[in-house]
Amino acid sequence: MNQLYSYELLYTFTKTVFLKMGCSELDATTATTVLLSADLRGIDSHGVARLSGYIRLWEVGRINTTPNIQVVHETPSTAVVDGDSGLGLVVAPFAMQIAIEKAKQVGTGWVSVRNTNHFGIAGYHAMMALKHSMIGMAMTNASALVAPTFSIERMLGTNPIAVAIPAGEQPPFVADMATTTAANGKLEILQRKNAEAPLGWVQDKEGQASTDANILKQAGALLPLGSDREHGSHKGYALGAIVDIFSAILSGGSYGPWAPPFPAYVPMPENMPGKGLGHFLGAMRIDAFRSQEEFTLHMDNWIKRFRNAKPAPGQDRVLIPGDPEREYEQERMEKGIPIVASVVDDLKAVGEKFGIPWMA
Repeated sequence: MNQLYSYELLYTFTKTVFLKMGCSELDATTATTVLLSADLRGIDSHGVARLSGYIRLWEVGRINTTPNIQVVHETPSTAVVDGDSGLGLVVAPFAMQIAIEKAKQVGTGWVSVRNTNHFGIAGYHAMMALKHSMIGMAMTNASALVAPTFSIERMLGTNPIAVAIPAGEQPPFVADMATTTAANGKLEILQRKNAEAPLGWVQDKEGQASTDANILKQAGALLPLGSDREHGSHKGYALGAIVDIFSAILSGGSYGPWAPPFPAYVPMPENMPGKGLGHFLGAMRIDAFRSQEEFTLHMDNWIKRFRNAKPAPGQDRVLIPGDPEREYEQERMEKGIPIVASVVDDLKAVGEKFGIPWMA
């Protein structure tokens, strides 16, 4: 049985950890807000369960908690940001704010980021645009765990994409997804439960389908969205490649099999062609295309029509992207955030390391 913890208590604990790591007050606040947004929205694999991973990267010098984040190139609508090996949880919001400011000025803003790290859930950064009644987009490359279609070699990351679109009376449309059949964090959750993976998530080192949730530790690989060619994995492979190119090749980051690994115990690739991980973030002002009023009217109409689509047998409703996460957020803010026992043990160890009392 997972124990429930209040958002406020988890926030205080997590922010204190980031402060102990040397983050400024502002950066610790930002990093904590981004990280816990995953737990609130039901994406447990990318929330406090990742905290110890960031600490280990900091301990081996791969995360800089006092980065000098800089814009190294820009035009009125674009920019390249160098994150100085900072927490992606801090670097990505910095870059997204630049995209938003550019969109305010010229209608659209696009920022590619290099020399950064894991940025939490892509959805958080895309949703930053919603506060300004804009469309937001966020994507990032990641350490190579994914075999391209017809390959047994790990060449791409899970490379997520998020798009947030405002509506009027209806809640916003928020799509946040890996370009693999399942994110690596989902495998980690199964590992903690000693459960098998569904068929189609992973393959073994010989390229054979597997249900072993630990197969990545045995040179196996995650599969692109679609699982195999017959079911469209070439499309997931292409989407993951697009994210890699926009995030890293466009910015000067490291791409493909050279992307820095998240686990600190995995050595950095040799002959890296760029600097760190990469992100790509964008914002679009609605009235750069049509009036805000017309757009939100039709977005509301779109959402209501799709929500009222006839459910398939055995299903009670049709969901809009963002519905489950919004419902999780409402429930968890009220009742608390469930954390599995193994993650609680991990967080207790983090607390002991930094002299921070863990919650009872």
